[in-house]
Amino acid sequence: MSTYSLSDGLASGAPRLTRAPLLAGWLKESGAGVAASAIWIAFGLSCLWWEDVGDWSRTRSLGIAAFIIAAVALFGTVGADYLGSAGRGLRQRAPWLVALGAFLTLWEVATAKFAWLPLPFFPPPQAIIEVYTDDLPKLLDSVFASVRLQLGGYLIGAAVGFLTGVSIGWSRAVGYWVHPVLRFIGPLPATAWLPIAFFTFPSSWSASTFLIALATGFPVTVLTWSGVASVSNAYYDVARTLGAKSSFLVLKVAIPAALPHVFVGLFMGLGSSFAVLVVAEMIGVKAGLGWYLQWAQGWAAYANMYAALIVMSLLCSGAITLLFAIRDRLLVWQKGTVKW
Repeated sequence: MSTYSLSDGLASGAPRLTRAPLLAGWLKESGAGVAASAIWIAFGLSCLWWEDVGDWSRTRSLGIAAFIIAAVALFGTVGADYLGSAGRGLRQRAPWLVALGAFLTLWEVATAKFAWLPLPFFPPPQAIIEVYTDDLPKLLDSVFASVRLQLGGYLIGAAVGFLTGVSIGWSRAVGYWVHPVLRFIGPLPATAWLPIAFFTFPSSWSASTFLIALATGFPVTVLTWSGVASVSNAYYDVARTLGAKSSFLVLKVAIPAALPHVFVGLFMGLGSSFAVLVVAEMIGVKAGLGWYLQWAQGWAAYANMYAALIVMSLLCSGAITLLFAIRDRLLVWQKGTVKW
């Protein structure tokens, strides 16, 4: 006589029921990576399956690179638990890989394969890859010239703006004379000073350095001044009670407390200085990425122009990342008290 019961059937099916949550959890963690792998495989196939409407020599290399990225995305996200921080970082960025792969696939199909977008105004991805391989020396020279010009003007403007902001925030006498001048000159865009700067300074390089420093200095000055002026008087009273002198109050109390405001001004000045850098190089300086853009536009080399724009974006993003790292290092003592 059979002793099988409903409870026995449920018990025997229990292992199958527990697999569903495990599968759902795996799809939640690795599904984006699998989708990214599929998208990049589609991008590689779009490069190799159809013939190009133009003559581009990097199509095959681009397709192979897409397949490599697809393999890395798949194995990196599926095996993220065994790859440590690298696997977790790849799994976290997998949705961006999906979006980038889909964008590149549409771009490839709409330009190199079916010419839905008119050439040469919309070059395909492999045309931009050709710029990075065939025109690399000229592009690197332009990058070096832009970095040197940008760094010099930015450091000068940040230093002058910081000293001016501390002086205005600390001394009423300095603020009495500098504040009206700052309100008159500061709101004017730095590019409005182009004719005067190129006429006054002996070279276009020094004029461009001045314009970049001017674009950087104003936000740094205003934010530093605001930070020093907003320091609580209780900090000064405690320091004076312990016998602190004026120099100690400025260097050890006012400036450290104002650093969060200073870095906000540095971030704002960085964006403004990059805008002025491009305009100055396009108009007066005969080197740099702005000059490269002007040269590419004159020769209708739109692939070179887009390649330079990508490099400029990476440079600006890298500078912001570096500034974030410096800020976090200098303000580590304020972690938990200041909300970023």
